[in-house]
Amino acid sequence: MTKYFAAYFATLVLMLVLDLLWLGVIAKPLYQQGIGHLMAEHPRVAVALAFYLLYPIGLVWFAVLHGGLASDWKTAALQGALFGFFAYATYDLTNLATLRDWPVSLAALDTAWGTAVSAVCAAAGRLALEAVSTA
Repeated sequence: MTKYFAAYFATLVLMLVLDLLWLGVIAKPLYQQGIGHLMAEHPRVAVALAFYLLYPIGLVWFAVLHGGLASDWKTAALQGALFGFFAYATYDLTNLATLRDWPVSLAALDTAWGTAVSAVCAAAGRLALEAVSTA
């Protein structure tokens, strides 16, 4: 059980750090320019917390643990990239289909980000799982 918690914790912490850096610093001006008229003045912390607690569970289940013990961090990264691509593409394509003035460029950038951050976090989760498993 400890190895699964280690995988979850590593995935969660890295996801938080990278996504907060991305959303709060790097891409913030792009989001404000593209969808600023839709953004809340203050984020809904409880909803964000729910996302950050749930999304790493999906990454661990579908990417980190994919292939069982015979797997490695590269497999986890690939599966994480696929998980992130489909999750973020679902969000962005739904927004493109249903919301007026949702920028195509922002949808593409956000999907690419989701793919990359999910790959990196799944790889970190797998490495944490392996580190605890061999300890």
